[in-house]
Amino acid sequence: MCGIIGVHNNPEASIIAYLGMYALQHRGQESAGIVSTDGKAAYKHNDMGLVADVFSDRKILDSLVGSSAIGHNRYSTTGGSHLVNVQPLVFNYLDGKLAISHNGNLVNIEETRKGLVEQGALFQTSSDTEIIVHLIAHSKKSTLVEKTMDALNQVDGAYSLLIMTQDALIAARDPYGFRPLCLGQLNGSTIFASESCALDLVGAKYVRDIEPGELVYVDDSGIHSYQITDEVSRHHCIFEYVYFSRPDSRIYSDNVDKTRRKLGKQLAREAPCPDADIVISVPDSSNTAALGYARESGLRFELGLIRNHYIGRTFIHPTQSMRDTSVKIKFNTVEGVLNGKKVVVVEDSIVRGTTLRSLTKLLRDAGAKEVHIRVSSPPIKYPCFYGLDFPSEDDLIANNMSIEEMRDYLNVDSLHYLSHEGLLSAAYLPNDYFCSACFSGNYPVAIHDKKHQNKSKFENGFSDESTKVPAGVTAE
Repeated sequence: MCGIIGVHNNPEASIIAYLGMYALQHRGQESAGIVSTDGKAAYKHNDMGLVADVFSDRKILDSLVGSSAIGHNRYSTTGGSHLVNVQPLVFNYLDGKLAISHNGNLVNIEETRKGLVEQGALFQTSSDTEIIVHLIAHSKKSTLVEKTMDALNQVDGAYSLLIMTQDALIAARDPYGFRPLCLGQLNGSTIFASESCALDLVGAKYVRDIEPGELVYVDDSGIHSYQITDEVSRHHCIFEYVYFSRPDSRIYSDNVDKTRRKLGKQLAREAPCPDADIVISVPDSSNTAALGYARESGLRFELGLIRNHYIGRTFIHPTQSMRDTSVKIKFNTVEGVLNGKKVVVVEDSIVRGTTLRSLTKLLRDAGAKEVHIRVSSPPIKYPCFYGLDFPSEDDLIANNMSIEEMRDYLNVDSLHYLSHEGLLSAAYLPNDYFCSACFSGNYPVAIHDKKHQNKSKFENGFSDESTKVPAGVTAE
């Protein structure tokens, strides 16, 4: 999962991109970058780390000149966690510079990349994003719009992407609409962002979502829309509602907060706990679902866990050792709220189970009399190949244990999940407009390269030691 933002026709384009990336920080904490252009050159700064760390000096932003810019917050799914893969990526092509930011995951990497290499393509990264650029460069079409559509018709999987040239900005979304992407406007400038919360932060007006299978081209003549393919089949990622998107965002034509409250209410109907004293959430992504559960069940909602906001989401850390460490420092209990109480804990999902097991111990140490877990999504039993870093089936706790075995492992008094039907009923759009493959195993796009997803096998020669260049702003 990544966050992308693009700005066209604004003298403070890099500043707007920087602020928007702050709003999208939850979508990726591994690295951050911005590329800007003044119509003559491209200016780039990227590095590993959070937005605040990568852009810690105002001089960096002042050096990213120009009226157009694209930004990217990354956590890796395809392509390793190396500086060479940090986006936006910048390339020379026939008509000048081209920068690209991509959120999603392509599923036909191996065969496509092999074909390009056989045609003489030299890859600089191990990211699937670079494949799109090479396909554009190899296209025999005339215009950049035609070349881009030609390239995108040769890839399968999930992509919400931004492409910036020295005089234009392109936004495109795959025909399934797996990942969100919206269009906004601010004082005559055009802004694209993964979520509407980024538009809110910079004071831009949300206009609409980029439609599945749509390409939007923006230059000084205005905004132009094209259809990449007529074969559109909506399969929006339902997990965006469950976990990833911010509750104050609008995605897939609906408000995330409203949908999450519905999830909590439906969970209360399906799995009540009438003898409980209080309902608490696992902050922050479970907050609104817990409010919905409490309201529907008539139980009191309390703040039983306090989250330390100065460390990142445990789920998207790239190594298990970091997850284990961060659980111990991420949460603290409110003993006065929990002591002697029968507690319903609303969690949005359970992936490996390690975080929740540690939290249960914290709650019992704080004096909780009973701990009842309610999960506002079905059991995750299958990996995601469309841009979420879910582990293999062997690492997913729900794929290896029964509900009763999980209850024992987590050391809780009861454990209940939201049904698959209940999950889909909370969404505004029709059920068949969503991808829920991580719950059902029904993948809407065939997985060509299962053996090396989610991490690319093309890692040979790509490491921080062998490819890292000095961090800083470069005019290219």
